Amino acid sequence: MLLSTPVVRAGAGSGQRPVRTTTRTHCPYCSLQCGILLTAGGRPASLEPDPDFPTNRGGLCSKGWTAAELLDHPDRLLTPLARAVPGDRTSPLVEVTWEEALERVVAAITATQARHGRGAVGVFGGGGLTNEKAYALGKFARVALRTSAIDYNGRFCMSSAAGAMNRVFGVDRGLPFPLADLADADAIMITGGNPAATMPPAMQFFDAARSRGASLVVVDPRRTPTAAAAAAQGVHLAPVPGTDLPLLLGMLHVAVHDGFVDHDYVEARTTGFEAAAAAAAQWWPDRVERTTGVPEGDLRRAVRLLADAARRGGAVMLSGRGAEQHANGTDTVLAQANLALALGLPGRPGSGFGTVTGQGNGQGGREHGLKADQLPGYRSITDSAARAHVADVWGVDPDVLPGPGRSAYEMLDALGGGESGTGDGVRTLLLLASNPVVSAPDAERVRRRLAALDHLVVVDFFLSETAALADVVLPTAQWAEEAGTMTTVEGRVVLRRRALAPPDGVRDDLELLNALAHRLDLPDGLDADAAFPTDPEAVFTELRRASAGGRADYSGITYTRLEAEQGVFWPCPQQDDDGGEQHPGTPRLFAESFPTHDGRAQCAVVRYTPRAERTSAAEFPYVLTTGRTMAQYQSGTQTRRVRQLVMADPDARAELHPDLARRHGVADGDLVRLTTRRGSALFRARVTKDIVTGTVFVPFHWGGMSVANALTDTRLDPVSRMPEFKACAVRLERHDPGGADPEAVDLRREPDRTTRGDAR
Repeated sequence: MLLSTPVVRAGAGSGQRPVRTTTRTHCPYCSLQCGILLTAGGRPASLEPDPDFPTNRGGLCSKGWTAAELLDHPDRLLTPLARAVPGDRTSPLVEVTWEEALERVVAAITATQARHGRGAVGVFGGGGLTNEKAYALGKFARVALRTSAIDYNGRFCMSSAAGAMNRVFGVDRGLPFPLADLADADAIMITGGNPAATMPPAMQFFDAARSRGASLVVVDPRRTPTAAAAAAQGVHLAPVPGTDLPLLLGMLHVAVHDGFVDHDYVEARTTGFEAAAAAAAQWWPDRVERTTGVPEGDLRRAVRLLADAARRGGAVMLSGRGAEQHANGTDTVLAQANLALALGLPGRPGSGFGTVTGQGNGQGGREHGLKADQLPGYRSITDSAARAHVADVWGVDPDVLPGPGRSAYEMLDALGGGESGTGDGVRTLLLLASNPVVSAPDAERVRRRLAALDHLVVVDFFLSETAALADVVLPTAQWAEEAGTMTTVEGRVVLRRRALAPPDGVRDDLELLNALAHRLDLPDGLDADAAFPTDPEAVFTELRRASAGGRADYSGITYTRLEAEQGVFWPCPQQDDDGGEQHPGTPRLFAESFPTHDGRAQCAVVRYTPRAERTSAAEFPYVLTTGRTMAQYQSGTQTRRVRQLVMADPDARAELHPDLARRHGVADGDLVRLTTRRGSALFRARVTKDIVTGTVFVPFHWGGMSVANALTDTRLDPVSRMPEFKACAVRLERHDPGGADPEAVDLRREPDRTTRGDAR
């Protein structure tokens, strides 16, 4: 069945109940963008999975099944809010008109720019924005605000993978092959990912491979559901957090030493392999075991499984956030890519190397302008030809466009002039679709920086922890109430369709940017309506022109094609303007060559440096790592409001090995306080053998007293500027709730910050 425009399922004539129509569209959550059928005619809406969409094939996770509940949630924002006393954030947020809210926003922008310069106004976006909104927001920052201060929370997701993929393969697309290709592999390795919990519909392809006898290799310090499948039919490698890199270097050492390298492939399709292999030679298996805790026998078995599969048919290697969200995350992905190239995997049927993005449009957001250093089409903002091309599409002089700005955390850390208040950071921030008070590292520091702003404007559909700090909060349309494209983990561009109108008084983000543009001083010759249209198809048409010839070329993709096809894979250049043959899109990359200067993959020399933050026996003896759960998503702004998901996953739980729990007198369900050099947070204990001793795992979806990112480290990868989310030193204490039942303590309540000092 082809994707199509809305299809009438059931209806009624005049005087009867509203006509109910079913619209083929996509889930609002992760990068699978599962196909769904949304039925609406008035409210409430309901949904079911689309059995014909090739990514989920009728599957949905619990988050997807409940997504429609958020459209009419009682907490939903329906009216702009502003402080009762302008400039006083101790005064309450009260309802105001759109006109008053917009006047306050524009007054803040113009006052800040007059006092501190254009770069003192910044924009922070989110990986859930459609391509159209990401493109428009990047253009708005650089043309309407003329600021370099723009980045997005996708920097906390895929940036290390992006840096490595560009370095080795010449292009950054999460999966350079369709997800369904996994079903044809004879072995699959995933490092730092748990799709069985975070992307359940994707597991049908893993299961199809395993049903044919394929092996699964999972690298994870926890025995997750995905790792359990590997233990049953493959191997589970459980390194200490922060040691994925030496583990992978050791795997390359074994591949070379034991004769598993595909020398014909390496000779024909790579450069630099000998130097990369020489750097890995020092990581002999017993040294890897002493560093990572992974037994030598398991290491050798994993390499043999992959090599045998590569020779027999094909193997796929995948990288996830557990391996990438480190201060050496780019090097870790480079090491995985070197191993994949040694085995001859990329570009072969049933084989390959890819990275599994999490956010719904983390891929498209960085492709089309939300990153501080990129222009649409995945163009570098420092490249003069790229600037000239995009400036021509935008109708401005290239000199109008600012240069690169700070990366996400660096921008957040400099808000209000930084800790001293005297720096050159952003003073007025426009923030869309993100909740950094929960999602950014060293979250309490980020909270302080947000509080130091002259003005904070948040656009959201719920009052998130970050929105609660704002001067102005603007309500926005949700996923089913607007049209737009998303780019999936596969590089498949899909069309979300508008299934129903937003509530009265709620505007979508394109309307907001248009309204602000009308009130700002645009460059000479620009008309606000032409430069910032409110019709998403018009925005996409311009995006196509801006991306043409870039690494991420969407110029051959149209809404008409997306209506008729089940998504189109980029790159898809426009081939014929005369109605002739059109480009089919590119489901599989690298079959014949790599988009590098010489057509070959560029192997990288990678060396290990120990974890950024060391443990200390006296103060912080354990290693903390963070991750996701099945029922919650990102900062939880949406999922923590869905009753069914809250019942399944009501509180943040710290996973402890029984040996560690006994050492501290902790029983399952007890409250535990975790403290790092940055702060502390409170969790319920989950005592389990599914985690290595000496490691503590916490999920990052909760606010209140359980903000995992109040603990995490802010040291940055030198290439990607990714913070060190996944490994830091921590201490553990059983928390006495003062005679109260631990299960009765409400961890959702905000802590008393007046009595909390800096843990440093």
